[in-house]
Order: sequence, then structure tokens, then C-alpha cells
Amino acid sequence: MTESRIRRLATTLMDATTDKDLLVQEQIYNALCYLGESEPEEILHACDEYLRQHDKLAYPHRVIILKAMETVVKNNIAFLDKSTAKVVIFLASNEMTKSKEVVRDWQQAASSVLVAVGQRFINKVMEEVLTKFQPGILPHYFIMQTFANLSVSNVFGMVPFLNSILGTMLPMLGMAKQDHMKSVFCYALQHFSESIQEYLANLDKAPDPTVRKDTFSNEIFSAYEVLFNSWLQHREAKLRLAVVEAIGPMSYLMPSEKLEEQLPKLIPGILALYKKHAEAFYISKSLCQILEASVNIGSRSLDMQLDSLLGTLHPQICAPADPSIPLTVKNHTEVLRCFTVLACSFPDRVLAFLLPKLESSNERTRVGTLLIMRQIINSASSQMEIKKPFILASMKLPLQDSNNKVKRAVVQVISAMAHHGYLEQAGGEVMLEYLIRQCALPSDAQPKKQLPDADDFTSNSVQSISVNTLFLLSTTVDRMSNVLWPYLLEFVTPVQFTNALTPLCKSLMYLAMKKQEEGENASLIRYDLNANLPSPYAITTRLLVVSSQPHVGDCRGAAALRLLNVLHYSVHPALDQLWSKKVPPLVEYIEENTEKSLCQKEWEEKLLLFLQETLTAVSDNAWICQFSTEMCKQLNSYNGFPLEKNFLYKCIGTTLGACVSKDLVQKQLQELLETARYHEEAEREGLASCFGICAINHLEETLAKLEDFVRSDIFKKSVGLFSIFKDRSDNEVEKIKSTLILCYGYVAVYAPKELVLSRIEADILKNVFQYFNTKDLTLKLCLIRSICMISQAIYNGVKCGDFVFSRKAELVAQMVEFIKAEPLDSMRTPVRQRAMITCTYLVVLEPHLSDPDRTELIDTCLASVLALPPLDSARERDGGVTDAWHKELLYGDTISALKDLLKSLLQRNLTPHGLQDMFAHLGPWIKSSKEHERQRAVEVSAALLDFYLGKLNVSTVIPFYNLGVLIALFSPRCSDSLASVRQYAVDCVYCLLYIQLCYEGFARDHRDEMVEGLKALKKGLEEPDFTVLFHTCNNIAMVIGKRVPPDQLMSLLLAMFEGLVDPDKNCSRAATVMINALLKERGGVLQEKVPDIMSIIHSKLQEVDEEHVRKAAQQTVYILASQHKSVVVSSLLGSSLPFDSHTCTMWRSLATEPTLTAQILEQLLEKVNRDVPYKESKSFLLGSSSERVATPLPLAATCALHEIMSAPESGAAVLGLYPRLFVTLLLRVSCTVGVQLPKNLQSRERRSAGPGAAPRSLEPCSRAVETLQAMLARGGSEEVARAVGSAGGWELMGSAERHHDGIAVLASAMARHAGPRLPLIVKDLIPVLSSVLDNQRVTATAFLAELLNSNVVNDLILLETMMDNMTGRQKDSCILVRMLALRGLGNISSGAPEKVRKHGAKLLASMVNGMDDKDDPHNLVALEAMSSLSKLLDHVEERDIQSMLLHIAIRIRPFFDSEQPDLRKSSIVLFGNLTKFSEGNCEVFFEQILNGLVTLLLHLQDPKPEVVKACKFALRMCGPSMGCEGLCDMFLNHLREDRSLHYGEFMNNVCKHLMQSYPEMLNRLISTNLFYFKSSWVDIRAAAPMFIGFLVLHVDEDHCQQVDLDQLISSLNLLLKDPAPAVRVKVAETLGRLVRIL
Repeated sequence: MTESRIRRLATTLMDATTDKDLLVQEQIYNALCYLGESEPEEILHACDEYLRQHDKLAYPHRVIILKAMETVVKNNIAFLDKSTAKVVIFLASNEMTKSKEVVRDWQQAASSVLVAVGQRFINKVMEEVLTKFQPGILPHYFIMQTFANLSVSNVFGMVPFLNSILGTMLPMLGMAKQDHMKSVFCYALQHFSESIQEYLANLDKAPDPTVRKDTFSNEIFSAYEVLFNSWLQHREAKLRLAVVEAIGPMSYLMPSEKLEEQLPKLIPGILALYKKHAEAFYISKSLCQILEASVNIGSRSLDMQLDSLLGTLHPQICAPADPSIPLTVKNHTEVLRCFTVLACSFPDRVLAFLLPKLESSNERTRVGTLLIMRQIINSASSQMEIKKPFILASMKLPLQDSNNKVKRAVVQVISAMAHHGYLEQAGGEVMLEYLIRQCALPSDAQPKKQLPDADDFTSNSVQSISVNTLFLLSTTVDRMSNVLWPYLLEFVTPVQFTNALTPLCKSLMYLAMKKQEEGENASLIRYDLNANLPSPYAITTRLLVVSSQPHVGDCRGAAALRLLNVLHYSVHPALDQLWSKKVPPLVEYIEENTEKSLCQKEWEEKLLLFLQETLTAVSDNAWICQFSTEMCKQLNSYNGFPLEKNFLYKCIGTTLGACVSKDLVQKQLQELLETARYHEEAEREGLASCFGICAINHLEETLAKLEDFVRSDIFKKSVGLFSIFKDRSDNEVEKIKSTLILCYGYVAVYAPKELVLSRIEADILKNVFQYFNTKDLTLKLCLIRSICMISQAIYNGVKCGDFVFSRKAELVAQMVEFIKAEPLDSMRTPVRQRAMITCTYLVVLEPHLSDPDRTELIDTCLASVLALPPLDSARERDGGVTDAWHKELLYGDTISALKDLLKSLLQRNLTPHGLQDMFAHLGPWIKSSKEHERQRAVEVSAALLDFYLGKLNVSTVIPFYNLGVLIALFSPRCSDSLASVRQYAVDCVYCLLYIQLCYEGFARDHRDEMVEGLKALKKGLEEPDFTVLFHTCNNIAMVIGKRVPPDQLMSLLLAMFEGLVDPDKNCSRAATVMINALLKERGGVLQEKVPDIMSIIHSKLQEVDEEHVRKAAQQTVYILASQHKSVVVSSLLGSSLPFDSHTCTMWRSLATEPTLTAQILEQLLEKVNRDVPYKESKSFLLGSSSERVATPLPLAATCALHEIMSAPESGAAVLGLYPRLFVTLLLRVSCTVGVQLPKNLQSRERRSAGPGAAPRSLEPCSRAVETLQAMLARGGSEEVARAVGSAGGWELMGSAERHHDGIAVLASAMARHAGPRLPLIVKDLIPVLSSVLDNQRVTATAFLAELLNSNVVNDLILLETMMDNMTGRQKDSCILVRMLALRGLGNISSGAPEKVRKHGAKLLASMVNGMDDKDDPHNLVALEAMSSLSKLLDHVEERDIQSMLLHIAIRIRPFFDSEQPDLRKSSIVLFGNLTKFSEGNCEVFFEQILNGLVTLLLHLQDPKPEVVKACKFALRMCGPSMGCEGLCDMFLNHLREDRSLHYGEFMNNVCKHLMQSYPEMLNRLISTNLFYFKSSWVDIRAAAPMFIGFLVLHVDEDHCQQVDLDQLISSLNLLLKDPAPAVRVKVAETLGRLVRIL
């Protein structure tokens, strides 16, 4: 019986193999394998029977079954008995050969079964298959393939059969006419040969150790003859490749004499195939095997073939391998192996062939040849030993090739040579020099886009390979140490190797340290043995100079300094201690900084100090003289390296400074002047620095040498015979003059002050003055800089106070001329900036400037900087990011220079008059209509006032007579359209008020609290928000009003009124604010009639919509309302709706004073409640429904309430009327849901949606909601409004369907944040429960129901009243009210759980009545009753629930599978909660749990996440009642809400526990699952069969008989036709598992 059922299962699965879904097919295969694991023999027989009976089953479905059979056989081969093996073999043999045509998938599957069985039953398999391998009859294709695969999978079993197979097979070769048959014979011969080789290689393990190669040689040779002589000539490419693949391994087995005999034909035959086949790997592989076989037999005829071999193989390597095509890479490997074989046997001839190829002009030929050379050097090293000189000599031409691929290949060859001792030979240096040249290749700034030829290397990749190679040779190849040390030093100084310095220094340092380990003197450089090495002076200079740019060239600074440190003894014996102490901190400094963070000036100073200390330590004049000479020699090397050359000049200056020999100093300076490249800026700077630094110790010599130079003929080049070159020579002479002037400037700065001051006018300025009349920019800049440096030198001089600079005015005038000559429309040069810096130093020197000179200087500088166009427009005009960045930098430096100059001038007259004079110049710029001019002027003003305050020292109390005028100049700017101007303006006011306090007698460090408050106000000026600006300006005005002395007030006011016509409207507004602040006291002057005044104010607001006008209007309205509130309210309510922005402004002004505001709010509330909220309006179409239209007066009053309560000042009044306002507005919201505007207002609202209208909609409900929000915000309940907003409550209130949800959100927020307000609100709301309007009853019920959710109602003793009112609503005619009433009663469990115990019976009765509500078509009331009951259950007395428990459980059970997700969720949660009360009725309720268990487990796959969550909860609750600890733990651990569930694994474990604890429940559980086979949800339909599968997996044999297997298999069979593949997959899986209960 069991067997037939297993077969039935297997048959069901095999029937399903026709399924088109691949996943289902996969699962059927798995299920069959699973069955096979349990009953391998039975399943194999079943498969056999099925395939025999279903002869017509299409082959794709047969393949699935055969693959399953293969897996079952493989996994159970050790346990199969012979009879089963025979059945399987017979079936597979038949399946394989049933069709004479080749049907690859089907026959391959059958063949694989035979191969699997052949692992153990090789004789049986061969017995069967050999019957179909008869002499003289061409066998089936897969017979041969099976033989081949068997020979690979079972070598020892199969080789003994091969002799007879070969004997039978050989005559068949001639019968094979079709290509596929020929291919399979080749495939078989290839694998037979490989198998025989393996057998012969492992004879010690073989069953028959007597087998020899010659056992097979003749047969293999006979086969070879057919393959080579006949089939290799075939036109079909695939067949030719099959032949080649076979011949390779066959060649090892051919008789030696036959192979020797065949080689003259065989090798040309194979080589010829390269031309016919694009894919050469198989040819190369076979050829390599043939060559190895030939070498093994010591072939003599191979050398005859050598030329053709080399000629054919060489192009294979020259064709680049494509990494994306793996076979091309493999082909390269095989061809290189061929070269290794040939090179080991014929070294001379191979080299004679290869070396001339290196001279080829073809890039691919060279690269390919170099690859072969590398292979040979590495793999045939012993044969190449005596050929080293030839190989080195042959590399001459490749070393000159500029192609990057060739370079890369050469570097790889050099690396191979280094490992095998080539570089120690003569000529090795050339190779090393080449390697270093590649290390020095320049980096590509922008790598070119890779061309389709992906092999196209950039010089970057060549460089990086070379760098790595050099380092590896230095550090890992021991034999290279003596070759590289000290030879590599030769490459340190030549400038062409600059890019290679970092790797060179690293390698040299490693080598030197290695030498030091060998002994103290081993690393000492032997100049006597190495004549070409650079001198210690040259090395030191070079390494020091390149260190000046430490992060260039892969951080060469650190590498150079480390090397210098290692070489200290070779440089000078005295440097040991100094350098070992000083170099490490320098290296550390480089490594701590990036290229951006490193301060170049500071770094150069460190290096120059290091140089100075080195020179002091050496203290040997001859050495120093030689050192300076070497430095001068190296100057020309750095042409093209301006930064390094500049630093070298500084080094020369430092070294000459340390030189004792004055003659040598003058000689070197003369040489420097004669050889400098004056047209380069960096060179001019460098030379001047050199002269300056040298002057520290040699002032006389330096000045003398410059004087000689001035008098020399060099400046007279531009006249005479060669005047045709006048322009060119003029330009050159100007550059020389520039350098000379710069030299004088640097000398003045660097030279000792006590010596240089006396020489300035006599020796220095005398030579500078003659060059002022120039238009050359370079010369101009050098003149300015030089004068600046001279001024600084005087200023910093010891006797500068006594020094009278007689030519000061002349120099200032010259600077002014330079500034005037600059164009006003742009700033392209730093002339302005440099000239102003120079003037800054000049003006502080004696004597004073005259007034006209001073005025001209200030006006010229201001106009030159402030009038420049804004940077943005300059950036747009000039374009280029870098250019714009430079301009920005230059502008910043220029404005700083202007500030410093003006401060210097102000310093000379630090009085109110001096200040007034300065602002007389600045005033027009501060009031300019151009933003950028104002911004610059106010920025400069702030800096000047801050400077004035900082420097002020008042000894007597004097009046600050111009305070008012200056404050009026700046205070309106606190509201400027530019944020930066606003900030600077506050700083100006702040400084002015403190200056006033100083003049009043306060100490300068005195801090005034009010004035300090200005700093805090700056934050409010960052954003251009008018309200913030208004508020901040008002505060600033208050500070000014309290701190300006009485005598200044009038002048301040008059100047303020001038500010009203300021071109910047913001500043005009600020003036108004300040005037209002001063005029506040005089409010009683208005005498006009109220309506007229209101009308005038409104019209003024319409005419000039400015902030200051609006503020003035609000003040007026407030004063009027305090005297005539009723008239004002009526007048404003008469304004047309929607209120325009001016009317709104006027309403908001009524919120200023709490008492007045409260009276006005009461008037408006009375107007809201007096009229009905809406009127029913019938549409003219007969029979259509009526619509509700809002009445105008309550609408206008609501809008007015909103405007008043929008004003922050209304807070106190709103607090006093909180309950009335809240209830009125809540009901107003309720009554306006879905209410329309009157037709006249609809059209007016559309028309007024223009610029004058307020942005809010007039839609009645939106207005009511906004007004309620404003009331809450103003009544101190901002948290309520915010909470409702973040929960989306306000939007819900306006929705007809979700209005009650919005009300609940509001009630919840009120309970949380406004509890004390609730008693009066509840008192006002309870009467509304009886309102005639449904919407008002819904609103009141929703609000009170949600309040019951909070403990606050219990605390406020409101609960009993509210509960009674909710119970009373259960008979309400409105379903929504009934539902909300139940929700409220349920909420008591959260708000007052202790009351639930007291009123438990009453509450439970309400819930059960709700579940039984007859007038509830959509189950809304029932749903609410279930949800609320779930909440109440935690708190009711057990006796109250016991009587109803079963009734409730049975009543809710149908909802588990409801189509409505909410009903499913609520009923399942309630069921979970009911389990807490199951103890009393343990058995009865346990039955209910079992009834629901399958449903709950399956609904874990519910499409709705909230239902899944409910199921998890219910199962966790049911767990303890199920009497199975393991199951309970699983539910608690795996079904936590926060944990994701692996459903399959979980169900597996659940079923395991169920079958251990309740095995008798198996049939019941399966039956319940069968019900869900028809579920409408795919995931549940898939889960049900999986559930059954796991139950079956874990049930004991004793309980299997419970199951009606026939019904189960039928149901599964039916489900196997489900349209969803996911379901069919699970069914197939379960069918496999049923084997457990058969």
C-alpha cells in the first residue's frame, strides 16, 4: 500500500513536469530528489516505470525526471543494489538512444545517469552500452560521449575497456560521414588519451600495474592517421578544432618512431590552422602538447620545423590579448609555453630568430618579442646564461622606442634581467638608466580617453610600473645592491630626472641604510672609484632645493630630506649630530601638513634656518665658498622651475652671507647680475631676495655692487646702431630696472636698521627716483613695492621718530598718480592695493601731509576702490572660475589696504572734527543708489569707527557735536536691502554710542547694557524678513532714543526725516520706525471723525504700501478703537469680503491692549452666534439635492476674529475668553464642513486673487479652521495646534468623511496640553449632544469620546457625566454618533482603568449590543465594538466577562477571514485578548484556540501588515494556553512586533512542536488547511500546502493513519494546477514530503 502511494506521489509530481514555470519545474525536481533520498530504489523504479509508460511524453519533461534520477543515483550510489542499477542502466541507455537524431538536452541527461551509475557499476554500464556499440555499425552520438565521460569520471574502471573500445572504434572512423559524429569521436579520443595518461601516471594505485603506453600506441596512431590525414582538412571549423584538441593528448601515446616520422607533416598541419581559425587557444594548447611529446622522445626532426614554428607562433604573441575574452589570454599563456619548450631545446636558434625582431619598427612586433624575451629569461635561465651579453646588446633599439606599450614591455624585461644577473654585466647601466628615465616620465594632467584598443597605456601607467620595479629591485633583489649603490646617485642632480626623485631617494635611502648595516664605512661614497658621481655640494644643493616644494612629485620633500640625512657623513663629517637632530622634525612637519595646509613662507624659513645652521656647523670657509659656487652653477638647471629657482637664490644669499671672503661675495653677486633671466618674475624676486639676505652681513658690498650695476652700460642698450630692435631692448631694460629697484627694496628691509637708515636717501632713493616716469606695469609694481619696503624699513627703524623723510609728499603724490592711472571699470592689476599699502606706511612718517594732499589722497583712493563694478558682473564679463577667484582675492586685499590707509590718516587727527572730515568724504558713497558702493562704504566706515573707538583716549569731557548727524547717517542703513550693509550699520551705531559715552566721561572699557544689546540684535538682521527687520530697527531706535543726549535729539530727528527719501526703501522704512519711536508720546493729536479717518487710513495704505506707513496706520487705528470700539468694529465689518491686506492690518492693530481686545472679541463672538451658520439653497434643476450656503455676517466675524488673534498682543484677551472662543469656533468648524460661499463672494474671491488680496482662501471651513488654530496659538495652546498639525488633524477636520477623526486628534491634543481648560469646555459642549444638527452632535461626541482616552477627565471629575452621556448616545439615529459613543466607552480603559472595574458589566453590555447592532450594513459599529472591547478586557473583572466569553469568541470567529482588513485585524486582536480569561473555561476555550490556530498561522502571510501584526499578537497571547512550552517560547520569541519573520523556517519549527505535543490533531489541522486551498489570497494559498508539508515532515509513524491520504493527494493534485507559480512550487515541495506518512 505504502509503495503504491509513494509511486502515486512520484507519479503526481512527474505528471506536473509539464508545468511551464521554471521555478515549479525546479521544485518538482527537488521533490523527486527528496522522495529519492527516502526511498531511492522505489523512486528510481517509479521513474523507470513512468518513462516507459509515457512513451509520448515530450523530451523537456523527460529531462527533469532523468536529472532527478541522476541526483538520486549520485547521492545513493553506495546503497544501490545491482538489480536497481540494471533497471536504471537499461532505462537510461534506451532514453539515450531512443531517437536516432541528436536531441542534446534529453540524451545528455540520460548519458549523465549512466556516468553516475558507472562510478560504482562500471561493468554493468559497459555491458549495456557495449551492446549498442557493435563492430561495423556506427554508434549513437551519445554512446561515444558516455564512453568519453566515463573515462574521465572513473579512470581506473574505464581504462581496461579502452583497448577493446579502440579496436571496435577504429574501423568506424571511416564510416563517420556527419560532422557531429566525427566531433564526438575526437572528443572520445581526447578523453581516452587523457585518461590513459592519468592511469599511467598513477600506476602504483592502478588495479592493473602491467598496463603500458604501447598497449594503446598502435590504436592511437591508427586513429591519429584518420584524424590528421582526413578530418583535419574538413571545411567545418568546429570539427577541425575537435581534431586538434584530440591530437594534442594523443601525441603523448603515439609510438616514438611514428611520432618522429609524422612531425614533418604534423607540425605544419597544425600551424596551418592558425590562418583558418580566429580563436587559437585550442591550437596552441595542442601544439604545446605535441612539442612536449616531441622533446620527450628526443626528436631529431623538430629542428627542421623550428623556423616555421617560430614564424607562426611569434605573431600570436604580437596580437594583443583582450582581457575581456579569457581565451585570448589563455592562448598567450600556451604560446609562451611553446617558446619555453623551444628555447630550452634550441636556445641559439630561438635567440637568432627573436633578437632581430627587436629592431622592427612595428610596435606590436616589438612588444610581442619583448614578452617572449621576458618569458625565456625567466623560464630558460640556465640555457640563456652564456647569451646575456647578446641579449643586453640587442636591447639598444627598444630602449629608444617612445611607444608606451613598448616601454612597459621593456621595463618588464629589465625586471626579469635584474633577477637573473643581467644588470651586473657590461651594458647593465644602460638598462638601469632607461628604467630611471621611465620613472621620470611626466604625469598626464588629463589622461586621454581610452580608445577601443584598451591596451593603449598612458605614460602614467609606464611611470608607475617603473617606479614599482625600481623599488622592488632595490629592496628585494639582493644581488642588485652593489649594482645600484652608489650608481643611482648619478641621477639625483640632473634636472631631467626630477620626476624620478622620490623613487630614487627612497631606493638610495634603503640601499644606504643596508650598507650602514654592513659596516660604518660601507655607505661612505668612494669618489675615487666613481668618477661620475655628483659632488657632496651638488647633492646637498639639489636635495635642499627640491625640498622647497615638498609635496610635488609624490611628496619628494620628505624623501629628499631623509636621503640627505642618511648621506650626512659623505657630505661633511661635522654634520652628523646636527642633521640627525634637525632633519626628522622637518620631515615630520611635511607629513603633518597637506599641500594646501602647508605655509610655504614658513617652510622656506625653516629650510633656510636649517641651511644657516649647517653652514655654522661646517664653519669651513673653503667648503662654504665651494658650496656657494656649486649653487650658482646649478641656477641654470632650474630654468622652467620658477619656485625652486627662487628658493635657490635665497639659499645662495644665505650661503654668501656666511662667506668670509668679501671678494668672492662681490664676484658671485656680479655673476648673478650678469646671468639672471630678467624677463621672469620669479627670477627677479629670487635675485632681489638673494641681495637682501646677503646684505644682512655684507651691506657695503651689496650696495656697491648695485651702484656699479646702475652705472654699467647695460641700461644704454636701447640707443645707437641697433635701434631697429628698440622695442624689444626697451622691454628688456625695463625688466632689468625692475629687478634693480626690487633689490634696493629688499636690501632696505633685510639690512641692519642702524646701518641702512643713513643710506636710504643718499644711496637707495637716489637710484630709485630716476625710474618713476614709466608705463611699464612690471616696473611700476616693483617701484611701488620698493618704496613700500623702504617706508617699512624707516618705520621699523630704531630712530624712526627722529627721522624726517623729506621726499615723503613727493612719493605720496607719485602713488596717487599711479592709482589715478588705473581704469575705474575693472581691477586687473594689484597697482591700487600696493600703492595704498605704500601710502599707509608713508603717511605715518614725518612730516605731516598738507590738507589738499590729504584730501586728494582720500578721494582718489575711495573713488578707485568703491566705484569698481560689483564682483559678480566682473565675473560674468571675464568668465573663468580661476580668474574670478583671483579677482576676488585681489579685491579683498585692496579693500583691506584702503581700510588700513584711512586708519593711518585718521590716527593723525583722532577728534570729532577728524571723524566728521573723514565722513564728509565717505557720506555720498554711504548714500549711493548702487548697492555695491553702499556695501563697501559702510564696511569701510565700520572699520574706521571701530579703530577710532579703540584708539580714543579722552582726557577732558567735550561734546561729541556731530553724534546726531552720524547716527542718522547709519541707523536707517540697519534696514538696507543688503544683509552685509545692515550688519555693518549696527556696528557703526554701536561704535558711535560708545564714542559718545567716552566723551561723556566713561572709561573705554565701560560696558553699557543697552548699547551691548545692539550686538544681540544683529542676528535679527541676517535674513531679509520685514517683520524681523521692523522689530530689530524698533529696538535699535529705542536704544538710540535712550542714549542720545537731549541737545542732539532735534538734529537727529531732522536728519532722520531726510532719510525718508532714501533711494533704498528699506532704509526709508527704518527711518519711519525711528521717527515713530520718538513720536509715540504725542498720540492725542488726531481729531477727525472715526469713519472718515478709517477710510483715509485705508486709502493711504492702498497708495503707499510701505512698512512705515502701515505701522503709522496701525498706531492710529489702535488709538481710535480705544475711544470708539463699536464704531470701529462696525466700520471694519462693513469692509467687503475677502478683506484686503490693508483691512487685515487695521484689524490686527486692535489687538494691542488686552482689555480693549477682550471687549472687541466678545462683540465678534456675539455676531458669529447671532445668525444661522448657513442656509439651504435649492438648485434650479428639479430634483437635485440642495446645497448649503454660508451666511455673510458670521463669516465676516470669523475672518475678523482670525485677524485679531493672529496678532501676538491679543494673547491675554484670548486667555480670558478661552472656553467661549474654543466651543464657538469648534462648532463653527463643524457647521461649515461642505458649506459653499455665496455666489457673489465666489466671483469676488476669484477677481481679488490679485496683488492686493490676502493670500488666504475665503472658503468657510478653511477660515473657521484657521481661526481656531489662531485662537489656540494665541491662547497659549501652541503645543495643541502644533500636535494637531503634525498629526494632520486640521486637514481631516475639513473633510466630510474624516471630520470626526480630526476632532479626535484635537481632543487628544487638548487633553495632553490644555487639561485645566477642559471642565468649562465640556460644560459648554454637553448640551450640544442634543443639537438638532447631526454635524454638531458628531463633533461633540467625537470630542468627548476622545477625551475619555485621557486620565485628565478623571482627574477633573468629569468622567461619570461623560460616560452617562456616551451611553445615552447608543440609540442615536446617526450611525457615526453610535460608533463614536462606543469608541468613547472603550477609551475609558486608557483614561480611567479603575472605573472600568466599577462599571464593567454596563460597559461590556454596551459592547455586546454594539456587535449585535442590526442597523449596521458596513459593520462599522461592530468593528468599533470589537476594538473597544479589546481595550476594556485588560481592566474588567473576570466574573463580568466569564458569562459572555464563549458568545464573544464564536461571534467574532467569522470576521477572521473577512474581506475587510480592519475587521480581520480587530477580531484577531480581540481574540488574543480573550485568551487572558480562558482559565475558568479552560477546555472550552482551548477548543476555540485550536479552531483558530491554523487561520492565525496562515494569516501571518496576510497581504495587510496590520493583520500580520494582529496575528502575531494573538498567537503570543494564545501560546501560554496551549500547554506546550516549546510552542509558547517560539511564539514569544519569533513573533515579536519588531522582528522580521522567516515564515518557512518558523512554520517548520511550529509543526515540529505541534506534532510532538498534539499528534492526534494532525487530521484536523490538515482539514482546516485544505479549506484555505480556495483562499482568494495567493500567499495564503501557498502557505496552506506548505503548512501540511511541515506537519507531515514531523509527525510520528504511529499517527500517520489519521490522514485521509487519498483526499489529501487529490486536493494537492488539484492545487498543482493553480494559476500562481508560487502556489504550485509549494504544492510540489509538499508532495515530496508526503513520503514521510506513506
